[in-house]
Amino acid sequence: MFAPPLPAASDPLLPAYVRAAGGVRLRFGRVGMQTHRLDLAESGGYRARFPTTFDATSEAVLINTGGGMAGGDAMRVEAVLDPGSDAVITTQAAEKIYRSQASDTRIETRLTVGVGAALAWLPQESILFSGARLARSLTVDLASDARLVACETVFFGRSAMGEAMLRGALRDRWRIRREGRLVFAEDVRLEGAIAETLARRAVGAGARAAATIIAAGSALQDRLEQIRALAADEPADAVELGAGIVSDLLVIRLLSPDAQALRRVLVTLLGQLTGRALPRTWST
Repeated sequence: MFAPPLPAASDPLLPAYVRAAGGVRLRFGRVGMQTHRLDLAESGGYRARFPTTFDATSEAVLINTGGGMAGGDAMRVEAVLDPGSDAVITTQAAEKIYRSQASDTRIETRLTVGVGAALAWLPQESILFSGARLARSLTVDLASDARLVACETVFFGRSAMGEAMLRGALRDRWRIRREGRLVFAEDVRLEGAIAETLARRAVGAGARAAATIIAAGSALQDRLEQIRALAADEPADAVELGAGIVSDLLVIRLLSPDAQALRRVLVTLLGQLTGRALPRTWST
């Protein structure tokens, strides 16, 4: 039996001092032919680990030692890539967003990618339990020739467990700037009867999982054609995929009633866009 989600209230039921807050701050730089971690700051229950790599790239794995987030919890991630550096940032596991008693769970990410630098921002999915309230933001500042692959994924309930996100809230905010000029802005807001809203044909057509990928760099038109060819080969009832170029950014959307089918397609897409195998945490 699952407890029903509680409605949002103007005042939180739990005081702020019993909620978890923390995050990770990273800085990468080029040292000789390799990218190295130059600065690291950790707070709260959040950590970063750096697996050994065998190329010029540095990889960071973000870890939430608390095993999930609930209403009132807050996490902030900041990453700076100095000129010429190349880094991949991922997470150890999917982030579970549990039922809230009123307050939002807040995740704020700010990425700065310097001249000639390349960043792959590849966190695993956020799983929203029924009654969860997630307010998430992603802000990216790119230099003129910086390269980026950024992905964010949401699973609405654990479908493998027969669960659905009946009620709750999701607010997702993206802001991307190139040399200080805003080139991409998007706000998504779902609130109330989430499952009913996603069942509407004009909204989600029964989707239980969604993902957005944005890529910045060169040869975007060629990449777009590759993505569209892949979409043509995918069964229409498994994953709905659309892609286009907006303000010199490649924007890819995925929707699916099957979370695992969406993840399978996502792994293929991210491998093509980054030109490398995904971090090991994606397969463990």
